[in-house]
Amino acid sequence: MSNLIEGPAGTLALHNPLLHLEVLGGIKLEGLDRMRVTLKVAIPDNPRPPMRHNLDLYNDTQLEKFIRKAAERLEVGTSVLAASLSELTAQLEGHRLGKIEAAQEKKPVSTLSAEERQAAIEDLQHEHLQQRTLEDLHGTGILGEEKNVLILWYAMGSRKRHDPLSVICLAGSGTGKSYLMEKVAGCMPSEEIRENTAFTGASFYHFEREEIKGKVFLIEDLDGAQEVMFPIRELQSKKRISKTMTVKEKSGALKTVTLVVEGPVCVIGCTTREKVYEDNANRSLLIHLDGSKEQDARIMHYQKQRRAGLIDTGKEALLQAKLRRMQQALEPVTVINPYAPLIDLPAEVFKPRRTLPLLLGFIEAITFFHQYQREHQVDQRTGEVFIESSPEDVEAAFDLLEDVLFRKADELSGASRVFFQLLKNWDGQRSRATDPKQGGFFASTVREELRIHPRTLGRYLNELCEFGLLEITGGNKYRGGYSYKVRDVKSYQGLQQSIQTQVQRVVEQVKHTHATRQAQAEEVKEQPQPKRSRKKKDEAGPDSMPSVGQ
Repeated sequence: MSNLIEGPAGTLALHNPLLHLEVLGGIKLEGLDRMRVTLKVAIPDNPRPPMRHNLDLYNDTQLEKFIRKAAERLEVGTSVLAASLSELTAQLEGHRLGKIEAAQEKKPVSTLSAEERQAAIEDLQHEHLQQRTLEDLHGTGILGEEKNVLILWYAMGSRKRHDPLSVICLAGSGTGKSYLMEKVAGCMPSEEIRENTAFTGASFYHFEREEIKGKVFLIEDLDGAQEVMFPIRELQSKKRISKTMTVKEKSGALKTVTLVVEGPVCVIGCTTREKVYEDNANRSLLIHLDGSKEQDARIMHYQKQRRAGLIDTGKEALLQAKLRRMQQALEPVTVINPYAPLIDLPAEVFKPRRTLPLLLGFIEAITFFHQYQREHQVDQRTGEVFIESSPEDVEAAFDLLEDVLFRKADELSGASRVFFQLLKNWDGQRSRATDPKQGGFFASTVREELRIHPRTLGRYLNELCEFGLLEITGGNKYRGGYSYKVRDVKSYQGLQQSIQTQVQRVVEQVKHTHATRQAQAEEVKEQPQPKRSRKKKDEAGPDSMPSVGQ
């Protein structure tokens, strides 16, 4: 039997002394009930031109017609053609099954050697683990974004937990949302990261049942994933998705099947439009990237240094490998937060039913990362091993999510709030000599000096006017535009102070409760254990059995 030869552009060929058979363009792997090919048949060392035809090798009617027609044109016996095509079909079947099996093989999971695991555990036991991790992340090429990078790190690290976190990165175009997301993801095990630019409507339903369980999905632009926003929300909330559809069997009969894909998954997405994805944002942590001029200067300096060959890229790669090993060394373990009943959200936060689980989940994610610094305990009822959150975990979570809680309590969108702060600073610094009477400014002046697109500026100004943060002091819509003035509104500062006060109160209450628990535990240890009287033991007799309660 001749062997199948794989040629350029997927061409498959089978040669024997009588015929040369070629399958142009290869074969499709899907649809095992058919084998449609574009066939080229030629006689070796014969001036007759080859015959080309498209047919299904599993269709007897098409195959018989082709054999008769090819035998007539090439002047070769039908038995020779039938035998060669039968051999070709068998070879193609084996080739296709081999390709399918190779495609279905799971990616090899990288494992740590004993030495690598021990080194990773020692890194995870570092006294100042969070600060050390932040320094390493910055060493991989991430600039600034101290809180945002740790939020992404803890969120991606929560992929191994039952209730992983999701994050949406919000910023203007060209700010570097995808860069930050991808740099943090580069410090995670590669087999647990799925990076996609766009999705089709049913793409999530055609994964294997547990193919994406515990994986991190990176979506560079949520605009390219609008068709799968609903299944993403279901994977975040219900931890599974299902879809019932009708398929046709080989016999032609219709059959109803249900596709089930298990979660949970961690979804990290980027967008410039906060309001469009409000339903998904309610289930995610919202972080706003630094778009300041200082951050621009840091990034551009790094870019110039890297192009000049002054950045040690080898050191960056080593730090990425170190962080990946630390993530691999983490073991699935149950996290219990004994201080959860004490944690209350500030009253100003909108949609507290969505926000509180995110806050509690983030505290547990921090505890999970510090698992080698926490005492492993055993539940006497179930035998399950667990670790407990510490007051330091609660305090770190509130510190990192401080801006997130402000955003959740702010009636303005994140982009409008950033613009308003920028506008206030600009208005406070600029000279009022051009309009000393009203002390206002025109939109055209703002656009020229702050270099903002007219439509974007108009949207910001309208929203700020609606919420009473800007006042129209004069001008005309059709002649130079309106004149605006920033109102002296202190509500946002009051909101910030109120939230900070409530957060501090919760943290102090957690620390006090922790100190009380420790004192009670020490008292129990110091108390002498009661000894059983020997006289009573003798009176009980050697044959007496203990009661059920003993």
